[in-house]
Amino acid sequence: MKILSVVGARPQFVKLAPVAAACQERGVEHVIVHTGQHYDAAMSDVFFTELGIPAPDTHLGIGSGSHAEQTGRMLIGLEGALAEADPDWVLVYGDTNSTLAAAIAAVKLQLPLAHLEAGLRSFNRRMPEEHNRVLTDHAADVLLAPTQVAADHLANEGLAARTQVVGDVMTDVLHQVATTVGDRVPAAVTAAGLTPGEYSIATIHRAENTDDPARLEAVLDGLGAVDHPVLLLAHPRLRATGANLERGNIHVADPLGYPDLIAAAAQARGVITDSGGLQKEAFELRTPCTTVRTETEWVETVQLGWNTLAEPADIPAAASRPAPPATKATPYGDGHAAKRVLSVLAAS
Repeated sequence: MKILSVVGARPQFVKLAPVAAACQERGVEHVIVHTGQHYDAAMSDVFFTELGIPAPDTHLGIGSGSHAEQTGRMLIGLEGALAEADPDWVLVYGDTNSTLAAAIAAVKLQLPLAHLEAGLRSFNRRMPEEHNRVLTDHAADVLLAPTQVAADHLANEGLAARTQVVGDVMTDVLHQVATTVGDRVPAAVTAAGLTPGEYSIATIHRAENTDDPARLEAVLDGLGAVDHPVLLLAHPRLRATGANLERGNIHVADPLGYPDLIAAAAQARGVITDSGGLQKEAFELRTPCTTVRTETEWVETVQLGWNTLAEPADIPAAASRPAPPATKATPYGDGHAAKRVLSVLAAS
């Protein structure tokens, strides 16, 4: 069996790591194509190095641009890469422009397509990611759902026959990394003069929060008004806005590699984010999360009390709330999702 993985953004590199390891363990031929959607070294190269992912076989170097421009250039580059490799499966991850472009390229070439992290829904059609994931799910031959909630969404759309619940591959790698980092305090935390257990980690990067200057100012004011230090890991998209990030209790730092991010989140009293992946990582680490959005795909984190949705003005109160009751719930699987992915593809 020959699998071709298409990735391009930080969350996809994390998801790729356990899949690449499982392919190596089983002797499955695995081709990696990097679109270059995240081209900053801190958002790309460091993840391959720190997570032990093999170097991409092909790097398209697409870079930034409008949604149409970026997706179009990816589609052109991916068509050649996929045709040359002629894999048994094209495996796409998550909900980025890289995901959609690879899905279109695969189906146009009549190559079998599998979507990892299928079935997630925010039901917010203003989000580009929502369209990417819905279109990819309806194009794919096999839908690899991380949770039963995701599988139920797919069933409601008439896709139950193509769906398999495999668990969440990000849980696989998070547990491995969390064990490795232990109680280590990252240098970025120490450099900011912060004390473990007394700060929150924040990441803000989604278009809905960064593209509207007034909303971004409100988000930053909310972060600055939190009653304890907030270590804001400034994504390139956030820095590109030109907004003044230093205000109130905010301490600004560069994005962290994955092990340092997990270590920082594990040592934090809370996480404040608009990232999908970090909401889930916070839950797995049992660090309370405040999500600066009006909805979340990871509804289990809210239902179990470890995540709350907040508008900008609500951030200070939400980030200062007490920790919820302990839970042993494992809605995102047992840490062996990648092995199930390969089993499903081998049997399909």
